[in-house]
Amino acid sequence: MSDSSAPSSNAIVIGAGVSGLLAAHVLADVADVTLIERDTLPNGPHPRRGIPQARHAHMLWSGGVKALEELLPGIVDDLTGQGARLVPIMTGLVSKAPSGQWFRRFNGSHHHNLVCSRDLLDSAIRERVLPHPRIALRKDTAVDELTGTADRVDGVRIRHHATEAVLKADLVVDATGRGSHAPVWLQTLGLLPVAERVVDAGVTYATRIYRTPDGAADFPLVNVQASPAQAPGRGGIILPIEKGRWLVTLAGTRGGEPTTSDEDFVAFARGLDHPIIGDLIAKAEPLGEVTTSRSTANRRRYYEKARHWPEGFAAIGDSVAGYNPVYGHGLTVATQTAVALRATIHRHPITTPGTARRIQRAAAGPVHTAWSLAVGQDIFYPGASDTPPTAFERALAKFIDRAVDTGSRNPRALRALLDVMSMERPPTRLFAPDMLLTMAVGRKLPHLADPPLSPAEQAFIDR
Repeated sequence: MSDSSAPSSNAIVIGAGVSGLLAAHVLADVADVTLIERDTLPNGPHPRRGIPQARHAHMLWSGGVKALEELLPGIVDDLTGQGARLVPIMTGLVSKAPSGQWFRRFNGSHHHNLVCSRDLLDSAIRERVLPHPRIALRKDTAVDELTGTADRVDGVRIRHHATEAVLKADLVVDATGRGSHAPVWLQTLGLLPVAERVVDAGVTYATRIYRTPDGAADFPLVNVQASPAQAPGRGGIILPIEKGRWLVTLAGTRGGEPTTSDEDFVAFARGLDHPIIGDLIAKAEPLGEVTTSRSTANRRRYYEKARHWPEGFAAIGDSVAGYNPVYGHGLTVATQTAVALRATIHRHPITTPGTARRIQRAAAGPVHTAWSLAVGQDIFYPGASDTPPTAFERALAKFIDRAVDTGSRNPRALRALLDVMSMERPPTRLFAPDMLLTMAVGRKLPHLADPPLSPAEQAFIDR
């Protein structure tokens, strides 16, 4: 904590999504924080205009669950008390890998994913963060530009309806997400553009909410993943969310986009590599229309590698990198970045020269893991990138396919694979001696021809 007798520092956080809320929360340990949000935030778990992707499937992998609980102790219990589910992986998940294998539901894993609607998650975090006495929310307010110079950002120019003003701060944090204007803002101050990479598999998402059928309240998550080797890739997921509902998201790459028609939704689901999702939702009552999104490209801005970086500014969350949502890592990156931000500002005051660059480099850690996992698959879809996969990327993809195949048939290998997928460990975990040995000579059960359903689960589908 900062010395209460010392002059107070000031920070501005732009954007009140998960990344922005958690950044404001940790910065309030050391500064007075102004949180600027262009939307009017809802009271309770309701949609808002600025996060259209919230309608689709979201989850927190166990690495994100741990980070969120570390930042806001007790919030996981709050969420499960409101209907969220803490799902054991793999016992509570039926999943078909992109390379075609059904994962066995081995016991013994410590990994748990938090599953609920994005509206509920955001609401729970807002309720914890916004009452903080050192956080002031400015809603319905847009940021037009950064103020300062190429050497130091010292504030922002804001617009609230027809009124403009300049707010000064020791640190400005951009958490505005995929639509971030930071590249333009920084170039306006005289900085050179940073390197960017885009890998766009051309994925379209279509989501519909269903009432959970009688007898399926404890049914596992179901995930049929798309395969880059069989373009166009098509996949889907059923997530149980609060209030006795299933959130069903279908996805398809270029030429295989999911239907936008309510009438054809079930048929598209039955046309995946396995019809299990379609068979399940055919028994369920739809609670609304199909909603779609095409904002799914992987885009990374390498701010941490910039030759010159201004004091007083940092970007986090989707402002740095956005990922194909099918992998479900964006929220986990947000929570882990907030943990990294907290560690950085407790070692280096935000007024200390070099702190902004340290924050940017710390944020790159969680980003790198999620980026590697997403791009390692999506790069192989036709038209995903201006440049074809490199020899290294092809070799790495083959290794990952072998790791997935081993994990689908060996519980020790699956735990290592989940360490990486859950973002508890970096991708190098897959190259550890125990994993390599298991891949080479470890005992492997036969591949499963069908989903690993219990007799009761299969009877529910067959009824």
